[in-house]
Amino acid sequence: MTLRFLGTTSDGGDCPTLYEIEGTDEILVQGDRETDPAHLVQLRDVKPSETFVRVPRDLLTRFAPRHEPTGVIPFVQVAHVFSDFKHTAWRLETRRGYATDRRSEAWARWHAGEDVAHDEPDAWRRNVAEQTAQGKTFGRVRLVDDPPTEGQRFLLTRAPSNVAVGDEIRYLWRSDAERLGLPDFDFWLIDSRTLLRFVFDGDDATLGVIRSEDPAEVLAACQARDAAWHHAIPAVDFAEQVRSMV
Repeated sequence: MTLRFLGTTSDGGDCPTLYEIEGTDEILVQGDRETDPAHLVQLRDVKPSETFVRVPRDLLTRFAPRHEPTGVIPFVQVAHVFSDFKHTAWRLETRRGYATDRRSEAWARWHAGEDVAHDEPDAWRRNVAEQTAQGKTFGRVRLVDDPPTEGQRFLLTRAPSNVAVGDEIRYLWRSDAERLGLPDFDFWLIDSRTLLRFVFDGDDATLGVIRSEDPAEVLAACQARDAAWHHAIPAVDFAEQVRSMV
């Protein structure tokens, strides 16, 4: 069964940490093994297979509360949040490519050598402009491999069109994201209270999203956002960095 990182209260990659065992209602706890004989002798009904670890109370209160998320729902059913949100809409993009990009007319034009960096605003960019004019913020961090994949290079080329209307985009090398312990899945974080986790098929097509307001999941996403945003590089600077590597 797959483990899903929930959160940690430690720095520098040390324990303690909580994981969810997906497909079950169980939590895996990582912590320092209890070795104090005075404590061990007081434990009750101990089975040979059991062990015991110490973790801060704060770890459990922050990450163990559980609100059931939705099942996979079509993205169109949540699209209204991008005009209804109050303050912030933030995205983490982790994949090496997206089917929607490869199927777009801009992809074909890019391959033909045309300029796709300064296209006229589409419906998404018009909405971003409208929302940011009201003081709301859009932001996203895109993970990039070394060397960048074709899909990542396409999005980097396209970024100026989004940035121009207020969709602030930053980039982070995947190796840095792994060092920071960032999630390996795509999500939108809306107003720091609603998490929309993407579900993809094997061809990078979006199957839908899982919507959650679980405090632990939202807090973990907020922490990932803060770390990613702090270390990521604005799109224009990252593009220059990539060009200098060629």
